[in-house]
Amino acid sequence: MIIWDLVVVGAGPAGLSAAREAAAAGVRTLVLDRAVHPRYKTCGGGLIGTSLSVVAGRIEVPAHDRVDRVTFTRDGRRAFTRRHRTPLVTMVRREEFDDRLRAAAVSAGAEVRGGVAVRALDQDPDGVRVRLADGATVAARVVIGADGSAGVTARHVGVRYGQVDLGLERELPVSPAQAARWRGRLLLDWGPFPGSYGWVFPKGDRLTVGVIGARGEGDRTRAYLRDLLDRLGLAGVPAEHDSGHLTRCRVDDAPLRHGRVLVAGDAAGLLEPWTREGISYALRSGTLAGAAVAAGDLDRYPRDVHEHLVPSMRAGRRLLTVFARRPQLCHAFLATPAGWALFVRFCQGRLSFDRTLDRPPVRAALTLLDRLPARGGRPLPGSGR
Repeated sequence: MIIWDLVVVGAGPAGLSAAREAAAAGVRTLVLDRAVHPRYKTCGGGLIGTSLSVVAGRIEVPAHDRVDRVTFTRDGRRAFTRRHRTPLVTMVRREEFDDRLRAAAVSAGAEVRGGVAVRALDQDPDGVRVRLADGATVAARVVIGADGSAGVTARHVGVRYGQVDLGLERELPVSPAQAARWRGRLLLDWGPFPGSYGWVFPKGDRLTVGVIGARGEGDRTRAYLRDLLDRLGLAGVPAEHDSGHLTRCRVDDAPLRHGRVLVAGDAAGLLEPWTREGISYALRSGTLAGAAVAAGDLDRYPRDVHEHLVPSMRAGRRLLTVFARRPQLCHAFLATPAGWALFVRFCQGRLSFDRTLDRPPVRAALTLLDRLPARGGRPLPGSGR
């Protein structure tokens, strides 16, 4: 039986970034995924500057739009639009973006096998046996799990999640007139219940329209999506894709490694808790995992994640709490020059949430907001109530 140096389970941004990083360093790498590229993936598909910097030099980004204008609304009201002189977010279709990442991993020397479902992992001090749905077994010295928060590898490692949200999304083919209306502009709508928000992302002749809210608010989340589509005049447009998914964000002390198995991206619960942005975390954590395997130092991976990714996640959790309590103040702040400047720098990858919260005026404002009671009497997202 062939024993691979590394088997990666999952061929999304995290898994393919890990595979490319390891294979480029000479690690014999195999990637397994139940799907075959190119495949549709539920995702807004907006790349911020952090993501673009990770893939620079690896792939040519298949952009369908580059957004320089953002319209903000508060449950459909109090609209204002801001524009920047350079693009803020690059819009991709995940089937194309992920396929470019697959090609980059293959070019680096990795082998990618699609249509292969992993059922279980068994490990001992010498290696890991990856059991497949067809009864076959693949042997590896190390496994990186990137098969999502509900996947086999997250269960094997024992990842625990403290925040679970329901995202609903529709991919809509639109007329040339509608496409022109949205070209270069995205919509962010702060939703009708705590922690919820909606979006419209333009992608050429398609629009991605979605909403997200805390799990347990399924009826309100579905109603929110219907209302958003209706007020945008898109309710009658037949969806090319109509999908939903749960996003899961890890608790701080959740494991990232169990023996010879590491987890990255969604499988590790690595995403930004407020915006639920996950692509940049997938790309970065996958790269860190692949580098740790290439260095022969698996302990390095959790240290790197806690140094480079966890601080922004903690800050995002704090911001989500503030947003859930006082969305109207967040909306008003973004209308100010200071608020817009911070938003621009975040989109460009020049400012992280943890560095934002370190600024004395921001700390003072958050301290004041913490003293104000929440409105509406509803539990906050992730409170477990």
